[in-house]
Amino acid sequence: MNRGRIGIETYPEYKKRVIDVISPSYCAAKWYNATIWLGHGQTTSCHHPPGHWIPLEELKDNPSAIHNTPHKKLMRKMMQEGERPSECEYCWKVEDMGKGHISDRTFKTEIFTDEDIKKTATMPWEENVNLKTLEISFDRACNFKCSYCNPAFSTAWVKDINDYGGYQNIQSDGRGHFQDTAPWAEPATRKQEDNPYIQAFHKWWESDLADSLEEIRITGGEPIMHKGTWKLFDWFENNPGRNREMRFAINSNLCPETPKVFDKLIEKSHNIPNLHIYTSMEATGIQGEYIRDGLDYKYWMENIHRLLKEGNVSQLFMMMTINSLCLNSITEFLDEMLDLREEYKERAPVLSLNILRFPSFQSAAILPEDIKTHYMEKLNDWFISERPQSMLDEGEKASVQRLIDYLDIIKTPHKNTAETPKLYNDFKSFFSQYDVRRNKDFVSTFPGPLAEWFKSLDAEVPNRDQILNSNNPTNTMEIFMADPATTEKYEGGDDEHEVKNVPGWNTETDNLGS
Repeated sequence: MNRGRIGIETYPEYKKRVIDVISPSYCAAKWYNATIWLGHGQTTSCHHPPGHWIPLEELKDNPSAIHNTPHKKLMRKMMQEGERPSECEYCWKVEDMGKGHISDRTFKTEIFTDEDIKKTATMPWEENVNLKTLEISFDRACNFKCSYCNPAFSTAWVKDINDYGGYQNIQSDGRGHFQDTAPWAEPATRKQEDNPYIQAFHKWWESDLADSLEEIRITGGEPIMHKGTWKLFDWFENNPGRNREMRFAINSNLCPETPKVFDKLIEKSHNIPNLHIYTSMEATGIQGEYIRDGLDYKYWMENIHRLLKEGNVSQLFMMMTINSLCLNSITEFLDEMLDLREEYKERAPVLSLNILRFPSFQSAAILPEDIKTHYMEKLNDWFISERPQSMLDEGEKASVQRLIDYLDIIKTPHKNTAETPKLYNDFKSFFSQYDVRRNKDFVSTFPGPLAEWFKSLDAEVPNRDQILNSNNPTNTMEIFMADPATTEKYEGGDDEHEVKNVPGWNTETDNLGS
């Protein structure tokens, strides 16, 4: 695979030359990258580890403490000393699969210069660092309520729980995901202007962050629903002489409830010299609408075309969250992405395939072997054909191949998940309730092996009246921050699993790397 920044150097060659000489566990994201939920005050180094709280007292004299927290500094110390932080387990799992798989820590390091990386190898671990890349979220407001998301990231999910109560009979490690409205994720203050975390961000931004950043990316919730997003659009318009090279990126479902909002996005895009937009999809038509409740697939695709034709967008990224449901139409979706590539060439979306791990009962890892094999063979047949081989870039090919290997190799659910019977129970129980709450139909939406397996599952499912008139008490349980699709709990799972030590994604039990 050729890396554009260094020419013909491969990812493994880069890792050996730059990363491994620092430490076997080094990742530059711990220094130069951050995700910060400014609304309620949590941060993490990338979308894999769970978030942690930002100490308010640190902000009084140091606004950069929204990134340079005591926790992150300890993680930096571990990496300098060659220790593997447990919160970075996603990358350790990928690397331990063998076959020379490159994890995200390499991708999240190679974007920075060799000079910047070498600085972190010797600098004191407790020293404050200016960010190079930053993700921020102003609020959790969102008009979608995707199946694997939760109230911490979506006000539409908050309404779902308020209307019907928590989901019933969820037994696995994902039970806390759908039980309460995540009141701890409420913004710290009613007005953004009074929020101490947002105030710290603006102080740091105006002092030197806006000049040092290579990229700022706004996540949500749905960013185009937040006035903070439009304030930054205005900043770029009003400060044309400052950091013209900075990438200004936003995540968006591209399906605003008011079409005028999308018109505004098109208009404002022409004031940004380097605008990147990230959107998400992994299945076509009604299957995509089932997974991403609130989606109008036709409207979404129309807006994709509008953005590519009318907007000033340097690059559009398609983030695919690989879950147990999307595999049914993933090749059809990939073909539609290649259609866009034929029409728009280099302006077409760049693809990334991110494997869902939490809530575990929605992961592809729980599917029966025959269904995983069916989807693996279908995807592999598509992948080796002429069109994807000629049109996908090397990074995209590696991502597809990793998914094929994942479906082939992974024989058991991930570590720190419940026993398989509980995962099966939760799959049937959750989506049965999901159908009633959202006026959907799993069986007719996913015909074939997936529907037949779903019908065969035994679970205690409340009847329609019990679901719609539940108002069952919700249990306040911890919901882990970071990406709701790829983050899982590292210490815990359900009590029974902890006692019985049920194996998960493990190199010893799954023959990974053999």
